[in-house]
Amino acid sequence: MNIVLHEPEIPQNTGNIARTCACTGTVLHLIEPLGFSIDEKHVRRAGLDYWSDVEIHTYPDFETFLQKNPGIRLYLATTKAARRYTDVVYQPDDFIMFGKETAGIPEPILKAHQEGCIRIPMLEHFRSLNLSNSVAIVLYEALRQMDFRGMQDHGSPRTFSWD
Repeated sequence: MNIVLHEPEIPQNTGNIARTCACTGTVLHLIEPLGFSIDEKHVRRAGLDYWSDVEIHTYPDFETFLQKNPGIRLYLATTKAARRYTDVVYQPDDFIMFGKETAGIPEPILKAHQEGCIRIPMLEHFRSLNLSNSVAIVLYEALRQMDFRGMQDHGSPRTFSWD
């Protein structure tokens, strides 16, 4: 799977998302401009010691992202979509894009990729969920649909014994 962040602004969110990507074997794509440096301590702290386990690609803009990833299946998470994220049948090489915390994905991009727009249901009077929570919700649904292929499906050596 691939998670794409379009112009993320808050370093802690990106750090949390990087950690989620590391734990799931998901590739992280960052479309600039970023509201921070990847080297900032807030980003590193949120991702803990998982940064070396994340495959990260950066792009100067959305057009370059598309050029470097031709023919992809792209889903765009937005509060403006009619289709729910659970209505999609995900495939292992899919790309799921999320917009910046203050504005989401720009409307021209959404209009150009309407068929891929998805939303997370929530109460009407709220603007949006936290970015890192949204990524985790959608990513884990996609992984669930693929039966968490390649992921540990049993307790670790630290798991509590019920005996």
